[in-house]
Amino acid sequence: MKILIVSFYYPPEMGAAPSRICNMAEAMTQQGIEVNVLTCLPNYPKGRIFEGYRKRLYKQETIQGVRIFRYWTYATISKNAIARLLGMLVFALAIWVFGLRISKNKSYDKVIIQTPPLLVGFSAILLYSCIYRKQTILNVSDLWPLSAVELGAVKQGGTYYKILAWMERFVYKKASAFFGQSDEILQHIQSFGHDKPRFLYRNLQPQNIHADSSFPENRAKLKLAYAGLLGVAQDILGIIRHINFKELGAELHIYGGGNQAEAIQEYVAKNDCGVICHGYKKKEEINQILGTFHASIVPLVVSIKGAVPSKIFDLLPHGTPIIFCGGGEGRNIILQYNLGVVSDPGDYEALKENIIRLKDMTDAEYHQMRECCLQASANEFSFEQQTKRCLEFLEEL
Repeated sequence: MKILIVSFYYPPEMGAAPSRICNMAEAMTQQGIEVNVLTCLPNYPKGRIFEGYRKRLYKQETIQGVRIFRYWTYATISKNAIARLLGMLVFALAIWVFGLRISKNKSYDKVIIQTPPLLVGFSAILLYSCIYRKQTILNVSDLWPLSAVELGAVKQGGTYYKILAWMERFVYKKASAFFGQSDEILQHIQSFGHDKPRFLYRNLQPQNIHADSSFPENRAKLKLAYAGLLGVAQDILGIIRHINFKELGAELHIYGGGNQAEAIQEYVAKNDCGVICHGYKKKEEINQILGTFHASIVPLVVSIKGAVPSKIFDLLPHGTPIIFCGGGEGRNIILQYNLGVVSDPGDYEALKENIIRLKDMTDAEYHQMRECCLQASANEFSFEQQTKRCLEFLEEL
């Protein structure tokens, strides 16, 4: 079997989407499947093309056995909707440039298409489902435009919303099958009347990523982490403005970049609040340090239908308990498997209480929570078992 994966994001970029797609591609390759990836020149979350990829329109490389085709895009982390739309539009057009390689595109047995961005998904579905008549699996990680409405980025009923809603209906109609990152996403797709094959593909992590971590026993000063994107959906800036970690006997270490990064650094420089900013780190570096923290904060600014933060699954193999700020399916997972503590989005007082609660737990209670994380990673949320089931799903299509 030969598979093409189309994704707007791919490592060395940071975030849930590049991590998920990379893990998928490399795991399939290890099982003897030939995998190609069509993506952008890396630029996120820095908002500019990474070193080693600049001054290029195109670059082809092979990493861990995966052949990657990268095309230039307009790189930005601007809050301006038009600027961000331009970057997606450029790559949506680049997909068709790659599509001119007729013999190569005809050789693919299946095409997995990541959405959002919805414009990119629409362009890829149009090319590979309608033109090349390939079996296309739509990999849905967020429900756009619904998520955009819940985040306040798009007005429901407006012109832009109507365009996105039409695109959503189109890609669901033309896809052969679906991967969904949560049960809520799969249920949403089914609500459109599409009784096509569906597979729950969570953003899980391989079991071998925590081998060198050294866990701190003493919780007299609670050492907390946040590793991920620094954007409006997470609103780490709002958290540090409302919570003085130093006064709680804790410290928060922030790793990552995004459109809030500069404002966070400025706030930390002016306020002695127990927050340390480490900037952007590579995935490999993050995996070496996550296990050195007592817990990690995983926030959502609002409860978003279908959204289960991938950071939950990043932390489980490290045995790192989760301080979750959010609702929906993510909250239910934390509570069901005793993976940490939960509070509602934006409820800073409840978040403070959860930090104190974690700090004041008995050693037995705390170590039980850590063990629950490790057990969940090895069993219910095993990356290796999911990969096996996923390949069986693809073979049966």
